[in-house]
Amino acid sequence: MKRSQHELPMGADLFGELQLSEPNSKKSLCSYLPGLVFVGVAALAALWLSEHYGAPSIFIGLMIGLSLNFVNSDKRLSAGLDFSSQTLLRLGIVLIGTQITFYQIAALGLIPFVSLIGIMTVVILTALLTAKLLKQNIFFGLLAGGATAICGASAALAIWSIVGQRRVDQSRFTIVLIGTTLASAFAMTFYPLIAGTLGFDDRQAGYLVGASIHDVAQAIGGGYSFSDQAGEVATIVKLSRVALLAPVLILITISVKYADRSERDVAVTKFNWQQGVPWFVVGFIILVAANTFYPIPDQLSNIADKVARILLLLAVIAAAVKSNMAGLLSQGWRYFGPIIAATLMSFALSLLVANFL
Repeated sequence: MKRSQHELPMGADLFGELQLSEPNSKKSLCSYLPGLVFVGVAALAALWLSEHYGAPSIFIGLMIGLSLNFVNSDKRLSAGLDFSSQTLLRLGIVLIGTQITFYQIAALGLIPFVSLIGIMTVVILTALLTAKLLKQNIFFGLLAGGATAICGASAALAIWSIVGQRRVDQSRFTIVLIGTTLASAFAMTFYPLIAGTLGFDDRQAGYLVGASIHDVAQAIGGGYSFSDQAGEVATIVKLSRVALLAPVLILITISVKYADRSERDVAVTKFNWQQGVPWFVVGFIILVAANTFYPIPDQLSNIADKVARILLLLAVIAAAVKSNMAGLLSQGWRYFGPIIAATLMSFALSLLVANFL
């Protein structure tokens, strides 16, 4: 007997598809236009405000989306909002691969790279433990920890596209976006000052900033605010964290698949890679490999970077518009606990490692 969407086990929502308004219905191109135009106009406003006032476009887009949350009741926008928060998000993640090469990771050095993996692992575990202590959803802890450990909003979007709304609703997802964005802005301002106060050299300061600040642009900006050399080190360290997004997403995919197997699948012991690995993760890895062995021209790489940022901005705005504001306000400050704990742990461990470089 065919079961409805709401009767399906959570394992069926491996990539978050059940959050779409009408996943099984055929839509015409025109049905996507109202939502896409709406999100596009909001994105232009966010970019203009970011350019004139200096705040991150992702954060401004998030605030605009939340302020326009009331339009989510208009079903004419549903198809475009779903497309923006799902398909455009994944395309943006794929394009991030054009900014990374395996050579950049190798340039970091073995000990700093292994230390970086250790920091990221402990940060994610810290968020998971904090979520458990605060009696929160373990997947919320995973989302908060992954976003903090890897690359802020971009990682949050990628992880959430795998975890799905059935495990972490949009209110708590929005909390992760707000928390990591605010933490990055704070860190970009104060971490370089702390590095200077402690007498760190360029390599130490660059590692501290690159290993602990969540957002890519703010990590790089924080490094260059210390010195050009520190900025170069921060860029390498931060891009190494971004490169680790792919294996983390694969591990999360496997974890989610096994955690939510239905009873009829209990006997299955092998992971189906063809069905289990998201296509956007594969695309990300392919572009990183291609850029490593056949470097993408700078002009094309810059275009891809801008397109990726715009796509992620559109996805953030769409997700914010679709959020349940009443649910968000009812969550309370304790839902920021995993983000705060993970952020503090990330800084403490990065500071410790930087002292020995």
